Amino acid sequence: MTIRVLLADDQALLRGTFRMLFDATDDMETVAEASNGREAVELAGSQRPDVVLMDIRMPEMDGLEATRLITESEDLASVKVLILTTFEDDEHVADALRAGASGFLGKGARPEELLDAVRTVADGEALLSPSATRALITRFLAQPDPCPAAVHERLESLTPRERDVTSLAALGLSNDDIAERLFVSPLTAKTHINRAMTKLAARDRAQLVVIAYQCGLVSPATEPDQSQQPA
Repeated sequence: MTIRVLLADDQALLRGTFRMLFDATDDMETVAEASNGREAVELAGSQRPDVVLMDIRMPEMDGLEATRLITESEDLASVKVLILTTFEDDEHVADALRAGASGFLGKGARPEELLDAVRTVADGEALLSPSATRALITRFLAQPDPCPAAVHERLESLTPRERDVTSLAALGLSNDDIAERLFVSPLTAKTHINRAMTKLAARDRAQLVVIAYQCGLVSPATEPDQSQQPA
């Protein structure tokens, strides 16, 4: 499968560099370029890319607002947003996740890291760069946003194991880590994650993480439970 990428950055030179990188990769292609957030939203609607590579600081409409408009559109439910920016600080990470971004990567990332990030996001996983530490993210996500009433009701439909995997995913554990912690296979862990996402109407793993913090399944002080027993 070829991953279709939309580039959104106000610097033409960067867009050109990214286009050459993606178009030289067997499983990716650049479908369009946007120089501002408003163009990004319009092109996301007309081109339906798999991933939008989105800068934050852009004229007319910034990347965070553009991300919010894309992720809130039911027609664009399949479009994932990967934030790529020089402003890799805790507040921007939190704002990007709240806006619905599936990943966050600094512009200093190596080409192979960027390609892996696009693949990760296209596959429905959450992607955060090493410097976007869990402590910073949880500090912001745990603060002000209340748990929406509709989501709170959906939480009641989660099985105990689905609540477990959601909490562990929010703490930054991969499917392999969750599987080892819960004494199940990685495929079983991923299945539980996918079921939790479906029940909570989460677009992807990143939104599942946001819900986990908003609704109190985890908190900044939470650590993975080392005493989990086999199902």
